[in-house]
Amino acid sequence: MKVRKSPNFDDRTSAGIKYLIMHYTGMHSGKEALDRLCSAEAKVSAHYLIEENGDVYAMVDEEKRAWHAGVSKWEEDIGLNDRSIGIEIVNPGHPYPGYESVYRPFPEKQMEALIKLSKEILSRHNIKPCHVLGHSDIAWQRKIDPGELFDWARLAKEGIGIWPDINPEKSCDVYSMDQFLTKLAEFGYGIEDSIEKLIVAFQRHYRPSKLDGIIDQECCLILDELIRLKSVDNRF
Repeated sequence: MKVRKSPNFDDRTSAGIKYLIMHYTGMHSGKEALDRLCSAEAKVSAHYLIEENGDVYAMVDEEKRAWHAGVSKWEEDIGLNDRSIGIEIVNPGHPYPGYESVYRPFPEKQMEALIKLSKEILSRHNIKPCHVLGHSDIAWQRKIDPGELFDWARLAKEGIGIWPDINPEKSCDVYSMDQFLTKLAEFGYGIEDSIEKLIVAFQRHYRPSKLDGIIDQECCLILDELIRLKSVDNRF
């Protein structure tokens, strides 16, 4: 592991680290991202950065609060910087006005390094799999990273996060909007306006093959399974 210290951190005020949050850098190169995360003027940081070749940079000590999540919410927690560890994964990310890029899959060496690092973090802090989340889960109103090409299913097989393996032949009632939102809140999502955007955020993590913002039978099966997995998670 390499060390590149960021000045952008402060003391935690809450007891215990509860979450592991995945980000992509959304910049053209790892160097560019590392320079920004370590610039005092930028006022952003993360605990770690993982290059596409698998190199890992430690930027902020885990016991300190890095500034990676911003305005965020999950379950009853608001402002997740205080209770989380953040990993920035080098990827150019999605294009947006004024920024041209080609969002692409995450390389094998990078994923291997991420799995190794994540297992170490989860072990050190006893973070539950259901509390391994993406930036787009905790701040869906403004963030879409690490995006639909991020292999959450692979991580879950390694015990990092949870993944809904559902039977596509199974049938269930399609929930109304109010019912679906109630269950999203039960799972952990913050419920606000821009409901279609929230549903897309849910799909981006747990049904990345179809990001249409529509509640269908598959989405309902997935959400029920996630709630079941979380209930199992919370027994330990």
